[in-house]
Amino acid sequence: MTRNKLLLLGAALAAAAMFSLAAGPAGLSDWGVITDLRLPRTLAALVVGAGLGLAGALFQGVLKNPLSDPYILGTSAGATAAAVGCFAAGVDRGSPLFFIAVFAGAFGATFLSYWLARLAGRLSDAALVLAGVAVSAFLSAVVMLTLSVARERSFSLFYFVLGGLYSAQPGVLAFCAALTAACAAAAMARWRALDAMAMGEEKAYHLGARPARERVIFFTLACAATSAAVALGGTIGFVGLMTPHIVRLAAGPSARVLVPASAAGGAALLAAADAAGRSVFSPAEVPAGVIMAIAGAPFFMWLLWRRSGGDR
Repeated sequence: MTRNKLLLLGAALAAAAMFSLAAGPAGLSDWGVITDLRLPRTLAALVVGAGLGLAGALFQGVLKNPLSDPYILGTSAGATAAAVGCFAAGVDRGSPLFFIAVFAGAFGATFLSYWLARLAGRLSDAALVLAGVAVSAFLSAVVMLTLSVARERSFSLFYFVLGGLYSAQPGVLAFCAALTAACAAAAMARWRALDAMAMGEEKAYHLGARPARERVIFFTLACAATSAAVALGGTIGFVGLMTPHIVRLAAGPSARVLVPASAAGGAALLAAADAAGRSVFSPAEVPAGVIMAIAGAPFFMWLLWRRSGGDR
């Protein structure tokens, strides 16, 4: 049964990719438009979605928190603030310094949110969400300040902040895809440790895992995957929140299957969202980040309601 559900997930990924390639006034009739414009953008959407879906599965597993997500924890905000700062300073995505700064921003914001949530002594869902919201709000203010100062590039930067996908340079796209794949491979190699962490730190310790070390490892992998996603697509929220919950219905709770399935599911979800933003509101174009916010915010509220006991 699980195998059939995973095959269905693969079919959904293929369908989302085809939808993205066909979305637009010309449909599939203009081969030049498909190869020159839509194919690179579709590939970017797949890479960004895979990175965010992977990061969401890792955060939810290592923190044992179904509300965890790169967007909610402030990871995406940290990466975006660093990226916008680099753009304003004239450092483009072809520079190694750009990716170092974006990763540092993502990693720093994540650990700041985690540290703030642990100040109360016990890490709770509410404390983690509130800490992530506080960190994200501060970093968003920093981004808005940067946009106000860098007025000559404010429009392109604003589209980036909204989560607008566009054709990336082949080298940048290839690097981000390779980084995401490497993070997924490293996470899959440690799936037993992730399963142990999902049971709680005390049980993980008794199962032979070292929670402090594993937390740093999985945080690093999730932040690296998020950095690759932000470098290509800017701030796109809720992919990492929704995808693991949806995919878990087909893949089950084991990280051995959940990790790669979440990456594939995130790729399918974002490719479909980007295509919808280009076609449903044509001739206007709505950034994929806005589409995901419209779909993801109600999903997040439903999770909060469910966690508070609303389903009893």
